[in-house]
Amino acid sequence: MQPAAEHGQAPLERLSSSRLAAYSLFSVPLLMTALPINILLPAFYNERTGLSLSLIGIVFFLTRLVDAVADPLLGAWVDAQKQRASYLPPVLIGAPVLAIGFALLLMPPEAGGDLLSTAWLTMTLVTAYLGYSLAIVAYQAWGSELAHDDAGRARITGSREGAGLVGVLAGAVLPQVFGMQSMIVVFLAALALAVFVLARFSPRPLRRVPAAEADTTAPRANPFAAFVVPLASGRFRWLLLVFALNAIAPSITATVFQFFVADRLGLAAYTPAFLALYFIAGAASMPLWMKLATRYSLHVVWLIGMVASVAAFVWAYWLDAGALWGFAAICVLSGLGFGADLALPPALLARVIDANGHGGQREGAYFGLWNFVNKLTLAIAGGIALPLLEGLGYLSGSRDLQALSALAFTYALVPCALKLIAAGLLWFAWRKARF
Repeated sequence: MQPAAEHGQAPLERLSSSRLAAYSLFSVPLLMTALPINILLPAFYNERTGLSLSLIGIVFFLTRLVDAVADPLLGAWVDAQKQRASYLPPVLIGAPVLAIGFALLLMPPEAGGDLLSTAWLTMTLVTAYLGYSLAIVAYQAWGSELAHDDAGRARITGSREGAGLVGVLAGAVLPQVFGMQSMIVVFLAALALAVFVLARFSPRPLRRVPAAEADTTAPRANPFAAFVVPLASGRFRWLLLVFALNAIAPSITATVFQFFVADRLGLAAYTPAFLALYFIAGAASMPLWMKLATRYSLHVVWLIGMVASVAAFVWAYWLDAGALWGFAAICVLSGLGFGADLALPPALLARVIDANGHGGQREGAYFGLWNFVNKLTLAIAGGIALPLLEGLGYLSGSRDLQALSALAFTYALVPCALKLIAAGLLWFAWRKARF
């Protein structure tokens, strides 16, 4: 199937840098919410409202569960809206919902008791999560239709994810340096600008599917049932398996990171600097992975990134207390490999969507399931890493040598082993043309 031209534009014309930037900018405010919600918020609510960490943890678990389950349904709804108009309406709905939820989330009531604080946290988290999920699914589906060759797909996802890392850095620095109120102001301004630029200047999908070629594999009367269609594809199931197994590895690392830096290395004061090095290296690596994708298969480039990440990161197991420069080097080198994990899997997913004949029709369903699995890996990582640490005798603040060795084992060796298994599956899938 050949994509049709739009507004007189050649169907496979390379996007200009300015139009690609207009699309990618929206990723900055979206990812600006990541670290404040996932890392900073528990301690912030504990300090401001007095809620116990265990209660905050329960709220986070339940709201994240609602969020994850909603993703496939939102994806199917995005597809229905795309068939009627475009991907823009879901973005225009999701963005203000995210803005309201995230802003109120960072302004908890400081009086009113545990019941009010718990209700506030729950409702604002659900609002922020659902707004984010609707916006990100539509946004990713939009990007998957902007190119129909591997180099183009990698260029779009690399640019988008690189911009997202800028947002992650901003979300890490602003609250700790200037406070949560400044974070709210900058986030709202960045979101408003990005939505305007996306709506006004971003390229629209080039493909228009003739009615005779429309996919009829799911009932049109119930678009919310459409998310089951991708799961019927062997290509998608194989890619999802590799993606999920590979994603658990950095999720375990993220879960254990603060414990490792504080107790194993004794360098808690340098935690923000280590995070900055990692994300800056990831953003800086995007041109490299996009360049490699113009010369080699996306499978091969992703495989190179996986192996490079393991080769750089495994040395963390042997670091001793005070190894500032050694760990800084690991953060930089493993961050370079992390860029491949961000840029290549969504490009491969766009490739699978086209190969399945669902381009221009079911991108939302695919990305809804993709995001569901991505969020599920975070929960699985916590379920693996924290019980494993406790079972091996480690508790936060421990100075026992055996416990610290267990911490290093969980932080470095377990993720590397999982990533190598994922790399083996990717190699097999590539050689056997599974996706």
